[in-house]
Amino acid sequence: MKIQLASSYGFCFGVKRAIKIAEEHKGSKTYGPLIHNKDEIDRLKDGFNIGLAEKFSDVTSDDSVVIRTHGIPKDELAKLKAQKNQIIDATCPYVTTPQNIVSQMSEKGYSIVIFGDKNHPEIKGVVSYAKDLRNAFIVEDEKELDGLPILSKVAVVAQTTRKPEDFLKVVNALIVSHKEVRVFNTICNATFENQDAAATLAKDADVMVVIGGKHSSNTKQLHSICKSYCKDSYLIENEKELEASWFDEKILCGISAGASTPDWVVQNVIDKIQKIK
Repeated sequence: MKIQLASSYGFCFGVKRAIKIAEEHKGSKTYGPLIHNKDEIDRLKDGFNIGLAEKFSDVTSDDSVVIRTHGIPKDELAKLKAQKNQIIDATCPYVTTPQNIVSQMSEKGYSIVIFGDKNHPEIKGVVSYAKDLRNAFIVEDEKELDGLPILSKVAVVAQTTRKPEDFLKVVNALIVSHKEVRVFNTICNATFENQDAAATLAKDADVMVVIGGKHSSNTKQLHSICKSYCKDSYLIENEKELEASWFDEKILCGISAGASTPDWVVQNVIDKIQKIK
């Protein structure tokens, strides 16, 4: 059986930047998990003494606090500043962009529509920058637009890891029903590249392994894309989750990895598959 990596996979610019920032601030705490990869978070904890504060009450005034790649809500950032913590901002610039757009466009009187998952930390942070939360709406698809009290002027942004074709469905629905629609394409370039590469490989593979955190939005999107082209597509966090039966009578095993998956985890998976076969 041949093992082939997607032409684009793994760590994106924002994650590489955040890890470098964390490594440069040994003994600090991240506010929320820095990235959606437990193995890498454990490495930072063991090798660099990087702690984890899940909520504000976990932070003392003496802590140096690294803001996670996904960003945090505006009011929580204000609390850290008021407590006079040293703040090290590792928010991905691709996430800072929709935060700024939401702030600026809501100040100008636009309704805000955010295409994404309301429970995802990135989106919790982005929506918090709206001037009036009653005029900011988070939708998972175009159907959820029905009945929302959206003004005639609307600005729309997307979660950085969403599929472009799904974002377009939301945009098209807004254009049909609203007088002025300002569209900001905030989907990350690395997401495009990883998704396209995974799709290309999945079309040829008879088994796909997607490596990444189970809570990672971009990894789940990769798995969904692979599944649409290769029914035997599996999402794992590390080599321990591999099952030998997946590779019975297979000819080509494709491998992709989410934007928060380090190369050393990918290599461990490849090594384990080679031992199985």
